[in-house]
Amino acid sequence: MNKKKPLILVTNDDGITAPGIRTLVEVMKELGDVIVVAPDSPQSGMGHAITISDTLFCEQVTIKESYKHKEYSCSGTPADCVKIATQEILHRKPDLCVSGINHGSNSSINVIYSGTMSAAVEAGIEGIPAIGFSLLDYSLNADFEPTRKFIKTITKNVLKNGLPIGVVLNVNIPKLKEAEIKGIKVCRQANAHWEEEFDKRTNPQGREYYWLTGKFVNKDEGKDTDEKALEEGYVSVVPVQFDLTAHHFIKDLSSWSLND
Repeated sequence: MNKKKPLILVTNDDGITAPGIRTLVEVMKELGDVIVVAPDSPQSGMGHAITISDTLFCEQVTIKESYKHKEYSCSGTPADCVKIATQEILHRKPDLCVSGINHGSNSSINVIYSGTMSAAVEAGIEGIPAIGFSLLDYSLNADFEPTRKFIKTITKNVLKNGLPIGVVLNVNIPKLKEAEIKGIKVCRQANAHWEEEFDKRTNPQGREYYWLTGKFVNKDEGKDTDEKALEEGYVSVVPVQFDLTAHHFIKDLSSWSLND
């Protein structure tokens, strides 16, 4: 008897028509039954925002006439897409949620701001194994073909082995040809950050406004980080947990005179 195909929920933060999600859909179709629920417009940098003060629209759309699977366009955030998919659209919990392929890096501290990863985290919160995929190329004309092999390998392993409760995977892929990518490395998140600045300007009406700018600073010299792996031409895989408790500080904090 044939084993039932896994049900795979596909989402992203760049919007349902973005080239990255189109590649991800094609790869996932080789591994299981696909359903897409993704934002109707770009939602980059939204983090784990959810829609609570506005109406939420979600409707079935046709992206390609040749597609046999169903796709839904949602007016909300990436986290909204996962919530509405699991609670209103699907008739059972999916076996996997994949998010991406993001246009640009979500390595290191970027995971905090990422809508791509927040969709994966939301799935993880709901008990669904989840992976966020990102390519280190911000161009709308980015070539996603070199990512296919690595995405398929990682996804097949998650489908086979599962993930611990409370853990999702953050996968970043260097901007290289497939033959130039050296392999896949399991890493930790680099201790890096953004040094931000605001470009202050004045509009024709005399009102001041700002553009957020800045530079990415990585002072982490560790050999086991995602930034190091990507620099050396490897795909980085970081297991991410969404329990933000600083467990190492609980004992010290408990020694404070908090009840005096």
